[in-house]
Amino acid sequence: MTAQVQATSSDRESDHWMAVRPRLILASGFMLFLELALIRWTGSNIVHLSYFTNFVLLGSFLGIGLGFLRVGRSRRQPYYSPIVLAALVLVVMMFPVTVDQQADGVLYWTSLETTGPPAWVILPIVFAAAATVLMGPAELVGRCFPELPRLEAYRYDLIGSLSGIALFTALSFLSAPPVFWGVLVAVAYALLLVPRPPVPYLLLVVTPSLVVVGLLLAETLTAGALWSPYYKVTYRQLERAGEKVMNIQVNGIPHQEAVPAAARLQWEAQYGLPYERAVSTPKDVLIVGAGSGTDVAIALSKGAQRVDAVEIDPKLRELGGTYHPDHPYSDPRVSTTITDGRAYLEQTDKKYDLILFALPDSLTLVSGASSLRLESYLFTEEAMRAARDHLKPGGAFSMYNYYRESWLVDRLAATMGEAFGHKPCVDVVSQAGQQAVITAGLTLADQRCGGQWAGAAAGTPPPTGDDRPFLYLKDSTIPSLYVITLSLILIVSLLAVRVVAGPFARMRPYADLFLLGVGFMLLETKSVTGFALLFGTTWVVNAIVFAGVLVAVLAAVEVTRRFRTPPLPVMYGVLFAGLALSWLVPNSWLLSLPVPLRAVAAVTVAFLPIFAANVVFAKRFSDTADATTSFGANLLGAMVGGCLEYLALVIGYKGLLLVAAVLYLGAFALLPRRAAA
Repeated sequence: MTAQVQATSSDRESDHWMAVRPRLILASGFMLFLELALIRWTGSNIVHLSYFTNFVLLGSFLGIGLGFLRVGRSRRQPYYSPIVLAALVLVVMMFPVTVDQQADGVLYWTSLETTGPPAWVILPIVFAAAATVLMGPAELVGRCFPELPRLEAYRYDLIGSLSGIALFTALSFLSAPPVFWGVLVAVAYALLLVPRPPVPYLLLVVTPSLVVVGLLLAETLTAGALWSPYYKVTYRQLERAGEKVMNIQVNGIPHQEAVPAAARLQWEAQYGLPYERAVSTPKDVLIVGAGSGTDVAIALSKGAQRVDAVEIDPKLRELGGTYHPDHPYSDPRVSTTITDGRAYLEQTDKKYDLILFALPDSLTLVSGASSLRLESYLFTEEAMRAARDHLKPGGAFSMYNYYRESWLVDRLAATMGEAFGHKPCVDVVSQAGQQAVITAGLTLADQRCGGQWAGAAAGTPPPTGDDRPFLYLKDSTIPSLYVITLSLILIVSLLAVRVVAGPFARMRPYADLFLLGVGFMLLETKSVTGFALLFGTTWVVNAIVFAGVLVAVLAAVEVTRRFRTPPLPVMYGVLFAGLALSWLVPNSWLLSLPVPLRAVAAVTVAFLPIFAANVVFAKRFSDTADATTSFGANLLGAMVGGCLEYLALVIGYKGLLLVAAVLYLGAFALLPRRAAA
């Protein structure tokens, strides 16, 4: 079988103008770059995907797996990929989407009205399109595999993937708009797809690539559009009640306004309440979620002598520095840090008279984590204890927002009470939207409440913790919306695999590789969320973690290629030992370490099982009879692992380690006897 596939591939690709190794690096880099660009761009234009970021990821994994399974079954170039990409971009541009604030027990911060196609229409379109688009580059990668030794091909695939991550990260750092992504995608298609015969090539590759670039250029030139590493940011200046106001939207959702401090205090009482509930006038103030600067301007107007402003998004801070009418960021009393608020609390030794969480609602998820929002680790009991530990004697901690639900106000107040050891002040400023302020002094004597909080109502969910930081999920269940969606994804995937790859019996010998893919995806999710807690939910940390995972995989491949590694049963033992270490080491201990030592310990704990798992995969993959089918089975397993990530909603992120252990145990049980020997 392998010889037949290799001969077919060699006959087809031998006249490609590019040598196999650079072609493999380019194709795999392009594949990962295109996947990241699709996740980022579709999430910025379809609000559903701000809360289902791994939806496109799952479609991408399906497409990549199908691309590998398609190798040897067709001689045609995958011209369908640029055509479907152009159609997807056109559909998204023509039918922008916003969603309602709540669905099936999951609270969203979005528009109050639903516009555009319903979720059951647009999400299947995006999933199917993402799978089809990524199937093309994956097929190009897969065609290179039979032309090289197994582990050498895998090695160059990983090098290309790292290059794709590095390129997309660089563009994010430069705040490059999507038109640059489109140009790079068009160039990659032009280089990788063989231009023969010329007329179909022009119609099937060049024309759709030009359509994509043209549409993205039109979007880029839209007035007031900026691209931060997290959002598509649009802004406009207007007047309200005689005051100049800058309205900011992210991903099409109303997010915040830059308003003069005096006007904001006059229009909405919640902004002044933290200062009224504190016993003394705060001199040193920390504001988490400083955004465009209104909360900073209010702190200065209330007599603050020093304000540390923490904001995760550099573009929001940039807009505030340029356009806020009070120019708070130009005040010498203000210093700004661009980072995650929880990371700042864990890494600073400063103490404050007032710590304020100022409407920190990110409206999006951490990339690569199915349910973790950028601000999720701010609202756990451990985070509030960290805030308490950074208060001076007589200090106070406060947060405010439009919480939308009374149970959410009670949940946060109860969490704050657990962290501080006494009831906080709770001011529900407006029942409409549950506009509320929650404040706790370092001691009970350090707060002055307008009235006694009655306590959490019956049925209020318990406080959230770092292992299950799902503040907006009311019940400890997987919402039916997720269950139905994921079930449909798996059904569609089974049908697609059957149609593209033929009978499932073809993949039966590689069932253990399939389970290795499922387990690896859970390990990757645990690493992403763990590093987000330890070092922040910023895009930089996220990019470093993904790159680190690939480096660990590449190291496993190189070790397997160059050295005689222990037999597979021994390596499985090392893997289970690594999983046990990850389970036993608590996050609280890691957070107590100095940052450099924390980094060393976190890398060791997180990457030991990943390294061992990939030595297992590399040894097993090197002996398979069919490289592309076995690799495709592993990738499809990763897609299933992406679905199983949602188990964290019930069992927590630490519980994913137990699920991974069971999966790896199953993979070991399915290991062929010859491979085990």
